[in-house]
Amino acid sequence: MFPDFDPVAFHVGPLAVRWYALAYMVSFIIALPIAKRLNRLSPEVATKEQVDDFLFYAILGVLLGGRLGYVLFYRPMDYFSHPLEIFKTWDGGMSFHGGALGVILALAYFSWKNRLSFLAFADRIVPVVPIGLGLGRCANFVNGELWGRPASPDLPWAMIFPTGGPIPRHPSELYEALTEGVLLLCVMLFAASRPAARERFGFLSGLFLFGYACARSFCEFFRQPDANIGFLSGGTTMGQLLCIPMALAGMGLMVYAMRRPAQVSAHV
Repeated sequence: MFPDFDPVAFHVGPLAVRWYALAYMVSFIIALPIAKRLNRLSPEVATKEQVDDFLFYAILGVLLGGRLGYVLFYRPMDYFSHPLEIFKTWDGGMSFHGGALGVILALAYFSWKNRLSFLAFADRIVPVVPIGLGLGRCANFVNGELWGRPASPDLPWAMIFPTGGPIPRHPSELYEALTEGVLLLCVMLFAASRPAARERFGFLSGLFLFGYACARSFCEFFRQPDANIGFLSGGTTMGQLLCIPMALAGMGLMVYAMRRPAQVSAHV
């Protein structure tokens, strides 16, 4: 049986801090010093102060992009019929693909504003993104949401979720936390430690896009599709469909980066 978690982590006076919000806050706290260290590796990309400044843009990109992406990709007609519901973020509803687009736009604007190489700066930021992905999926599990497809009762970790009916299901949130979070983080940090990868601007960004697309597409085979969308053509899901352009863009970026000579300076 699914543990009876309280979705509220703690209270600060009348304010209830939920696990999902806490996951976002902890993610930024952990990721910030790592991003600073990555940006100081050769070739040097940005200063510690610039990374600090980008945090504000990153938060806006994640929140606005994630919410608008959910509205447009998953429930457009519902929200267009009731537009004020868009602002009720406390009821849930965030899209990683929308959040990714929001962060990309934030990276592009911040790089232009500070005269930084867009691809070089993005390469030093994306390796820490899996921290937020992993903790976010853990928060999904605590909330008992986004559970998986029906599983065999013989599966030792199959679980009966409160809102998933009486049948055992895959805890797909934990699968995603392990693949999109832990595994992808290890891959990205290892790659970022290699000078050859850092000196080919765009390679790490491409690796992240391709790696996430593969991890998410795999986990979608165990995750129950959104009830209002269901399965798409050929038994695919919306999550897998959105991963196709991400994977293609990732492969394109890696090929582009490897065909270019190594760069010794990251400034425009």
